[in-house]
Formats: sequence, C-alpha cells, structure tokens
Amino acid sequence: MAYQTICPGHKGERVSKQPSNRREFLKQSTLVAAAGSVAAGTTGANEATNEIDKFQPEEFWQERMQAPDDGQKLGWFVDTRRCFGCHGCEVSCKAENDVPLGNFIRQTIYKDVGEYPQVARMFLPMACQHCEDAPCIKACPCGALHKEAGGTVAVDYNICCGHATCVEVCPYGAIYMDPVAKQAVKCHNCYHRTENGMEPACVPTCPSEALYFGDLNDPQSTVSRAMAAAQADDVELVQLRDEKQTKPRMWFAGPAPVEVEDDIPHEGESYSGQAYSIYNWKQSK
Repeated sequence: MAYQTICPGHKGERVSKQPSNRREFLKQSTLVAAAGSVAAGTTGANEATNEIDKFQPEEFWQERMQAPDDGQKLGWFVDTRRCFGCHGCEVSCKAENDVPLGNFIRQTIYKDVGEYPQVARMFLPMACQHCEDAPCIKACPCGALHKEAGGTVAVDYNICCGHATCVEVCPYGAIYMDPVAKQAVKCHNCYHRTENGMEPACVPTCPSEALYFGDLNDPQSTVSRAMAAAQADDVELVQLRDEKQTKPRMWFAGPAPVEVEDDIPHEGESYSGQAYSIYNWKQSK
C-alpha cells in the first residue's frame, strides 16, 4: 500500500511511504533526532486525558487501518500457565530488533500474590496486542503507523516524526520512543522473519512453549490448535482491557491476566526496568 502524507512539524513536506526496516534505519543514520522535539516522555502517565481528543480525522487513518487482504488474521496466544519468567522472549526480542538498554518491545510483568506459606508468583508476558481497532493508528499525526499483511500494526520509519501521540493513547503501554532516533518503536511481529516463513524471534526462544503465533483463520495453525486445546480443557481464554474496545489479537490462558492486569502500563506509559524491582512485585493491598 503506497500513499503520501503530510507530517505536521515537517513544514508540509510530502514523504512517500515505503516499507522500512528499523534495523536498517538505525544503521543508516542516528541523526534523525534533529527532525523535531519529542514532547512526551515514555514512562509515567501524567494526566488522565481523553485519548479520543488525540485522534486524527477518520479520512486520515481509515486506509492505514485496513490490512492488505491476504486472507490471514495473525494473532497471539499466551499460555501463562507455562511461563516461569525466564525472560528468554525479551532477550531474543532485544537482540533481533536492536532494542537499547532500558527499553523493551516486550516485557514479562511479575506479581507476587498470597500470604506465606500460601504464596505464588505470577508471570504475564506482554507486547503489542495488534488491535483491530488500533488507537495508535488513529492518533498518529504523521501517518507512520499502519497495518501490514495479516493485520500486523507497524511503524514506517521513513515517516515517523516522533510526536509520541501513539504512546499517549496505547492502552497497553506497548510503544516506546527510541532514545537515539526519537521515533516510536513497538512489536511488528518480526515481519522480516514471518515474511520468510519463520516465527517471531520470541516464539522459538520460549523454553516452556508459552507463546504461540500464527494465522487465526487457519484452524490447523499452531496458535489455533493451542487455543483449541486450552478450551478443550475448560480453560477460559481472556483478553486484556476489553473496555477499551480496541479488539486486541492476543489471548491469554491462566490466572496471571486477572491478577497482573492492574500492573500493566496504561496510556502514556511504556514498559520500564522498574518492573523488575522486587519491591514492585508485592500484591497490592
């Protein structure tokens, strides 16, 4: 899908949208930061603002909300019953996507629940939900956020101006601003791998097979079969923050989503290294 857009802050200069890989972008240039100042910080929501006020006119994002019609519906299933918090998914993601220290495309959220001796530690692997009704696409003033094949929500780094509005409206804290390029970064389902028949880097790395990815329209895909097996065991599949009505494409099994949901970042926040402080794992009173 090719089109042109005018990016506010770039003096009306038209920029052609072309497929862009973040790894290649960062290798080519680390001077993009000079394009404009980034007003919003990526950690710590400051004020409860109405994200709808940040959305662009529908005619500006409607085309970008439509994925190329290839018959696929890519999605995720996370079986938190199997996750033991090894961080393998995070490490592989950082290595695959050149994620700088202190930033995270995906993160495992911890929470300790119960009272001694009846205690348990919950683990919830989190990343972009690749929402069907993605608020980040609606809010992006540059036209950089769009959908790739299968419904993957991705950033075009030839266009992203670093306004950080996407961070402000993401209900899952799944976007951060790159400290060097000053551009939005998020999970893109490792489309450089999936386009070549491979899974996202985190999936084969997981030693407990807690992460499943694939075509939800294909009942024989790995993700569909894993979800069906869980339902056959009478395990409820849940999605996070349904009240946001973003139609996420990530389902969870196990008790962790319910127990940990309050500790997941909200609008205006991003995954933070503070999540690994043991003082933040205690059960909320």
